Amino acid sequence: MTTIRTKRERVVSELDNWEELRLAGEAIKNRTLRHLDSYLLQLEENLTKAGTVVHWARDAAEANEIITRLVKEALADEDVDYDGTGIAGDEVVKVKSMVTQEIDMNEALEAEGIAAWETDLAEIIVQLGHDRPSHFLVPAIHRNRAEVREIFLGEMGNYGRPAPEDLDSEPKNLAAAARLHLREKFLRAKVGISGANFAVAETGTLVVVESEGNGRMCLTLPQTLISVVGIEKVLPTFDDLEVFLQLLPRSSTAERMNPYNTLWTGPGGKDGDGPEKTHVVLLDNGRTHVLADRQGRDALRCIRCTACLNVCPVYEKVGGHAYGSVYPGPIGSILTPQLRGTGSAVDKSLPFASSLCGACFDVCPVRIPIPDLLVYMRNKVVETKKVEGRTGKARPFLTHGEPAAMTAAAWMMADSRRWETATKGAGLSGRLLGRADHIGPMPWPLSKWTNARDVPVPPTESFRSWWSRTRGGDEK
Repeated sequence: MTTIRTKRERVVSELDNWEELRLAGEAIKNRTLRHLDSYLLQLEENLTKAGTVVHWARDAAEANEIITRLVKEALADEDVDYDGTGIAGDEVVKVKSMVTQEIDMNEALEAEGIAAWETDLAEIIVQLGHDRPSHFLVPAIHRNRAEVREIFLGEMGNYGRPAPEDLDSEPKNLAAAARLHLREKFLRAKVGISGANFAVAETGTLVVVESEGNGRMCLTLPQTLISVVGIEKVLPTFDDLEVFLQLLPRSSTAERMNPYNTLWTGPGGKDGDGPEKTHVVLLDNGRTHVLADRQGRDALRCIRCTACLNVCPVYEKVGGHAYGSVYPGPIGSILTPQLRGTGSAVDKSLPFASSLCGACFDVCPVRIPIPDLLVYMRNKVVETKKVEGRTGKARPFLTHGEPAAMTAAAWMMADSRRWETATKGAGLSGRLLGRADHIGPMPWPLSKWTNARDVPVPPTESFRSWWSRTRGGDEK
């Protein structure tokens, strides 16, 4: 993480108009979200004019149904048994995509007997390791090179070309093994699936930026290309790309420009360059709900750069899997509970997974006020708990002791005499605990707090008492 942060700081400092670019990115995204309905219709119109078939999906289930049907139709005429199972044409290749992970597309295709192969180097490590990504940009950051070698040796042969028997843990050799394994899949795949970093309403153009070239292989070699695009990825005009193709690479891979920037407007045709058929699935999956929230909608400006993850002290310590979502880190802490709601314990806890240090806003290329939104979402969680208590769905004091404790603390701090009495009581407990430097685990209900924290022992004398003793009660 230190390496990523250092590289980003260096390439950002090269631009004397970085803050102006951030302001421009924020303004473009805000304008888009204010008029999203109009821009989506314009995008659909221009995609259709270019020869792309547009599909609308309300949620993950509808999106997966559409994708599965399109894949089956595209593979219906195939007579090649790729893996010896007797199933003809039962695989697709994928460009790295957060939105397809969000809807569990791979699992939906697998349930229908279709293997969806990740082609990004880190993603194929995660997939072969039967694992989950822990970072947007570097999904396998939680794996070291020795583990990657063992995964390749143990798993590659089960799904295609095996890794060389003498494979060592040198990164260049691991990358070469992945290249050979994936090349076979690229050359035989009839269907490619992608997301999109941006979708230009003015022209019906989709954009994918990447660093390895695997994305371009998926976007150009298959006969059918299916792109799954969140409705917030729309940009009004082609000129808007000028801003975002400067902001995104510097904030994500710490590069001045992504090595591979692929733009396509419709299919290439039988005699052209690129797929013969192109489909776009425009996905809602909770986004219009977020859009309806005037404050919460700022999270939809996210361009998935990972800058906020890379500076977050909480993410750096706990890792991406702790967030229970495909979107980890600060942005995930505000976006996930808005997309999924706060019904589960994980989603209720996410807004609290932050120190509110503000570093995430400082590096966000589109100036999302993440600290403010974290506080906003915390308030929504607390209000939900209050409603649950009033409706009898939960016992607020026993199940949610924190609101009751905060109410008691507010009552105590509102009066100087009550506060002075409380500090004297805390000093007495400090003297009773003697030389101990912290309070260890305590019985329920305090165990919910003390089992996970080292609580300092209260000082034996409060500041008020010290002042009165040393200054003789002189308030001045």
